[in-house]
Amino acid sequence: MRGVTGERRHRAVAGAVPVALAALAVLFAAAGCGTDAEPSGARGTGSDGPGPGVETGAPRWEFEHIADFSGGFTDIAALGEDDIWAVATENTGRSNARLLHYDGERWKREPLPDVLGGTDYPPVLEEIGDGSLWLRPQRNDTGGGAYPWARWDGTRWSALPDPPPGSVGELDAAGPKDIWALSGERTAVHWDGTRWTTTRLPHPAADLAVVGPDDVWAVGSRSTGPGTEQVHGEVYPQPASAHWDGTSWRQVETPGARFDDPVPPEPSAGLTQVFALADGEVRAYGSNSFNHGEAENEPDDEYIRIRRDGTEWTDQPEAPGGCALRVPVAQDDTGLFLDGNWFLDDKGRCLKIGRHRLPESTGARKGSGQTLWLEEIHRVPGTGTWLGAGKIEVTQSGDPFGAPVVVRLKRGN
Repeated sequence: MRGVTGERRHRAVAGAVPVALAALAVLFAAAGCGTDAEPSGARGTGSDGPGPGVETGAPRWEFEHIADFSGGFTDIAALGEDDIWAVATENTGRSNARLLHYDGERWKREPLPDVLGGTDYPPVLEEIGDGSLWLRPQRNDTGGGAYPWARWDGTRWSALPDPPPGSVGELDAAGPKDIWALSGERTAVHWDGTRWTTTRLPHPAADLAVVGPDDVWAVGSRSTGPGTEQVHGEVYPQPASAHWDGTSWRQVETPGARFDDPVPPEPSAGLTQVFALADGEVRAYGSNSFNHGEAENEPDDEYIRIRRDGTEWTDQPEAPGGCALRVPVAQDDTGLFLDGNWFLDDKGRCLKIGRHRLPESTGARKGSGQTLWLEEIHRVPGTGTWLGAGKIEVTQSGDPFGAPVVVRLKRGN
């Protein structure tokens, strides 16, 4: 969920992304989505400094909590400085989900709410505004029934009375009475505070963003219309977007993408992510790719980066340096957090967010390789504090491991 905190998810939720777009998402993962990825072969500095390539005065992540088991955090949500929840998986032969809570004094393991039942996947935390927090299961099927969800009232977890139907993918909210979610490739559901309403999308969607009341965008791909003519006997999917105006979904003209002739085999273009800025501008991201390894002189994959500020989609201006191909994951008062732990400030500076190395007491040796992978970041409501959750991947001879970490952003001087 994004909406009230300005946070953006990029996890792959089972059933949420159309098959035609799944390969496109891999391109962003390869670019370091949600990670502190460094150039191939690069390692940490060997000190507890801000990390390689970090500019003096840049923000950095500092450890808030290092869990005492091997695994990683998959999600985090904050209702206040003394009410923070995180989901983790522990490597114990098979990955087991864990729920942790911070009450202002210490982190403590908590049992998963009984109402969720058994699940093979870590549940997802959803902040929906006004101090409300939902916890939902991940499912890998697309049945039409409603799965049990839980809600936190500040004291205890209980069953959510009216969970949305089906297998929910991306979820975004403008508030507790204006929630949208994808449910299947071409279905969106909306909560108005009383009931869920199911709507049909004009094209398969991979992501959605709530800009405000009666102002929602969904992006994905289409297999009909201009540019989709068959190539090598197969349809050439094209980027697609649709807008909800309070009454219906309307497909919006979206720039297409096409390789020059000779077109490589199995081409496919589409949008995989959409992000709404605080000023109402909407940005969308995707790629034009193909089935690699089946032709000589293959072209490079093409990244699609468009913005809508008014009446049409136009190309985004390119960001400087390491921010050029990065995707926004959150926004604060001074700029944009980008995937790969980069920050693009309002002055146009592209800053690498630094991070510390694990203390040797965790089992990480002095010469080990260490990489920070963040799955989620959130602002603590009513503050300028940002928290992230993920893991430090430790590579070392004979004893590699993942250290689950919660980190807190420290601004540069």
